[in-house]
Amino acid sequence: MSTLNASTGLPAPSGAPAPASAPAPATTSAARSPDYATPVARRPRSRISLRLLIVLALVAAPFVYFGYVIIDQSLHGGVTNRGSYYEVDLKSLGYFPFDANKDGLDDVPAQWRQLDGKRVALQGEMYAPSGAGDTVDSFELVYSIQKCCFNGPPRVQERVYATAKKDAGVRYYSQVVRVVGTLHVKAQRNEVGAIEKLYEMDVESVDPA
Repeated sequence: MSTLNASTGLPAPSGAPAPASAPAPATTSAARSPDYATPVARRPRSRISLRLLIVLALVAAPFVYFGYVIIDQSLHGGVTNRGSYYEVDLKSLGYFPFDANKDGLDDVPAQWRQLDGKRVALQGEMYAPSGAGDTVDSFELVYSIQKCCFNGPPRVQERVYATAKKDAGVRYYSQVVRVVGTLHVKAQRNEVGAIEKLYEMDVESVDPA
């Protein structure tokens, strides 16, 4: 049996090898599938922004401060030696049971009696019900007018009777102030025998706290 010659159309001689068919064009991997770049893993963005940190710091600041005050008072008992003066916590100064009609100076805790004649700094609010104008000659210093004065008169151990230097006067502030001066711890009784003054202070300066 003969085959036809592909180029001449004539039958190929018997026994001649069949012409090799043309090789099919090679296919590359690029032709078989598109070349997609491998995605790069991105680091997740931090969700905590600077603004959030500032807000959290502002919210936490009061708690940190009050925590510091509590720890400081527990360590120093409300009195801190600053060298030239003593920093005294005004609320602690009056935070003890005391009966003005029955008790005496010996019933005042020793740590407060030891401040007699010492230069101290106190922070509180000025209470001058009889004062008028921007300047006063004397006032009562309490740790909080709202807490200890609007609910009735403060107890005798909760107020410091402050007096300015003669003919000087001090400016009156309706906010928390820092008062520096000499503290006197004495039991002064009235005509019926009740103690009406326990703490007095010769004022050197009054400034907003």
